[in-house]
Amino acid sequence: MTGNQPRRKIVAILAADVVEYSRLAGTDEDRTLARLRALRSDLIDPSIAIHHGRVVKRTGDGALVEFSSVVDAVRCAIEVQNGMIERNAGLPPERRIEFRIGIHLGDVVEESDGDLMGDGVNIAARLEGIAKPGAICISEDAYRQVKARLDLVVGDLGEQKLKNIAEPIRAYSLEVGKPARASPDSVTTPPQASIVVLPFVNLSGDPDQQYIADVLTENLTTGLARIEGTFVIARSTAFTYKGKPVDVKQVGKELGVRYALEGSEQHSHNKIRVNAQLIDVATGAHLWADQFDAPRSDLFEAVDQIVWRIARTLQIKLIAADLARASRSRPNNPDAQDLALRCKAAFFNNSGPSDVVAACERSLQADGHDVFALSALAFFIAVSVITAQSVDREADLEKAEELISRALVLDADSGIAHFAKSCVLTGRNRHEQALGEAERALALSYDYIGANFVRCLANGCLGRPDLTLEFADEAIRLSPRDPALWIFYHYKGWAFFMKQQYEAAIDWVLRSRAEHVDPFADLLLAAAFALTGRPAEAKKALDHYHALPLVKTTTIAQLRTLQFALADNPEWIAWNERFFDGLRKAGMPES
Repeated sequence: MTGNQPRRKIVAILAADVVEYSRLAGTDEDRTLARLRALRSDLIDPSIAIHHGRVVKRTGDGALVEFSSVVDAVRCAIEVQNGMIERNAGLPPERRIEFRIGIHLGDVVEESDGDLMGDGVNIAARLEGIAKPGAICISEDAYRQVKARLDLVVGDLGEQKLKNIAEPIRAYSLEVGKPARASPDSVTTPPQASIVVLPFVNLSGDPDQQYIADVLTENLTTGLARIEGTFVIARSTAFTYKGKPVDVKQVGKELGVRYALEGSEQHSHNKIRVNAQLIDVATGAHLWADQFDAPRSDLFEAVDQIVWRIARTLQIKLIAADLARASRSRPNNPDAQDLALRCKAAFFNNSGPSDVVAACERSLQADGHDVFALSALAFFIAVSVITAQSVDREADLEKAEELISRALVLDADSGIAHFAKSCVLTGRNRHEQALGEAERALALSYDYIGANFVRCLANGCLGRPDLTLEFADEAIRLSPRDPALWIFYHYKGWAFFMKQQYEAAIDWVLRSRAEHVDPFADLLLAAAFALTGRPAEAKKALDHYHALPLVKTTTIAQLRTLQFALADNPEWIAWNERFFDGLRKAGMPES
């Protein structure tokens, strides 16, 4: 929007209203208003925030909400309606608060004050008016985008003539709180990376402590839902299995998911222990199991730590499991989905840059709209600049910027795209902006490893090695068996080099290099060995660097012209000169 001019855009609009509000308010207005305020603060507003919605306007008994994704709009509506089922349980019908919700994907006009106008808004409001109490009515345009991802009873309402809308609109009713009437295809081929987090079991023997297991279940559901490409059953549906014997195969059929996460929680006065298992619901096989411990001194921080670790591990395990499934079913003829999975698997499983780039390029040849592949390519191009292995810094950064622009046009809320953008900004020496993009990526995708990657890198480039150490240690603590930990060992070595603690730098860089081949690690080792009077080891590290196939930078003069030598703060300049002095002593030519 420029100035006070309105602009047009395509968004998902959710319109909600309380059924028979006038009757409820007439019976007991104060209590009704108090209950609505509580629902807004405890259920509605948190659901809108989690699913990235923006409240356009509120009425006394309803709201109009904008979403950039229709999937997010429907998930938000499902969460609210499921939450209302729980809150109305046990109440007589005349005291229940029920919502009607309408959702439409269409063109709207955004005014200068943020208000929305146009048929897109009007259609959503009219669909809300024809929805059943407790149900969600969506337009055909919205339904087309989400139909493969629903686990609900869907009723085709046919063509509807809506008031003041010129053309009839085909509508569908989503009835919440009922098992899906799934087709055979939807049972045998549920969405990839589809999962339900079953209620965790409290093993402490104290029913008053059940809330810890419930918080774990809820936070894991939220955390996994923020992993891109993952379809997660809403908490309120999952909690219908609480306290009951569970057959995971039956659960998979009822909910249309491929995987179930189940687990237990046990705590003492100073520690929480959580066991978790990932299960393939088709076979009942355990694909992964692990145990997590955290101090109870700060209960909710401890729970968050466990959630981070499980979510990160499952991100990798789900991709690997789906890739294995695809390879079994189509070993010689991978389709676009399989190629996209191969790109993700290469990225998350610590494959070399050339392998990841090749996998993502194949994915883009099959589907030029693969946001993950676009972002992963942008990331590796930016890394080639950051690690001084780019032949043409400016051309590479322009290419990375073009890729990331395409990705963000396709999905403005992609966490991996914002993470890649933060790396491109680092390549441009815009480190504070890079940190902001990293925080946005974290908020969108629960990717603590990616966010800390940028936090370590940007703070190092800003001459703040202590912060680099802090964020590296945090990443190691939160995901102690992560395939990407070599990155943080490397950053610790780099930070200790900046602090002129060369022996510590050597120790951490050697740990990093033992897990992953990285050209810049050899440069750091060569400089650190030379500065500590170990010329033979310095020469060996430099020879190893020159022997790597990816190496394109062979002189100190070349290093001086590349990104990592261009930051202008005094701490960075001082460390650079020490670094170049070490490389000079190790035998790297000046020009």
